[in-house]
Amino acid sequence: MLSALKTYVIGFLMGSADVVPGVSGGTIALVTGIYERLVASIRSGSSALGSLIKGDFAGTKRNLRDVEWVFVLLLLGGIFTAVLSLAHFIGVQLEENPVILAAGFFGLVVGSIAVAIRMIREPAISHLWAGLLVGVLLFVTLGLGSGDVRESPGLLAYFGSAALAICAMILPGISGSLILVLIGMYDSVLGAVNDRDLAAVGILILGATLGLAFFSQILHIALRRWHDMVLAGLIGLMAGSLRIVWPWPDGVQGAGLGSPNSDVLMALLAAVVGFGVVLAVAQLAPDEY
Repeated sequence: MLSALKTYVIGFLMGSADVVPGVSGGTIALVTGIYERLVASIRSGSSALGSLIKGDFAGTKRNLRDVEWVFVLLLLGGIFTAVLSLAHFIGVQLEENPVILAAGFFGLVVGSIAVAIRMIREPAISHLWAGLLVGVLLFVTLGLGSGDVRESPGLLAYFGSAALAICAMILPGISGSLILVLIGMYDSVLGAVNDRDLAAVGILILGATLGLAFFSQILHIALRRWHDMVLAGLIGLMAGSLRIVWPWPDGVQGAGLGSPNSDVLMALLAAVVGFGVVLAVAQLAPDEY
């Protein structure tokens, strides 16, 4: 029961992170030690889908048995609870206390980096260079702002956008919504959902499903073969994403980095609290993880 409760709480924390633009629930999954287990279950589910498409019903059944359903359902329950209960609150805080909220999440990401570094089993200089390269590339990319907004994207654009965004959703440090903003598809995707455009929504679901199925296979293999190098890259993603949660953005689209000019002491306190929260959350990993 305690393990189940911890898993539900981790799901709630993942959902809380996903509500915030630029923050990924994958970060929480990583620092709580469930990341590889979650990827493995997603990979088993995608393998079951592949077997079903090929008509291999025995393979479908076998792969479905490999999915840790109780674990996955508890996580999903916590995620949906957080999204339903916190979306409005977080939205209000983003409007009324943007600096303090951003500072809190800045501390959260820094704390996540500190915890993730300790997870590298055999540290090497190559891991440092890999993390720096990924971090710098993401940092520079985020500074470019959003892409051109697509007025009338075709169904292929919806498919590709969904496939790309869903991959980001299971990566620490970067969210799917941020990817959509960067490629100029955020408004179009949001509009398709709000307008109940069934054709576009259907293609979005298809793209997300196939993208997740394909990417989870690659990520699962990479974690098994090159665990430390992959982890170094994920740490780089988190470090590069700090640009998004910098409390004092500059520029129309917030792509620039402004100097601290308001609520400095409260922001510093919020960052320290965010850092401490991550250290506490890292202790939530159920014993068998």
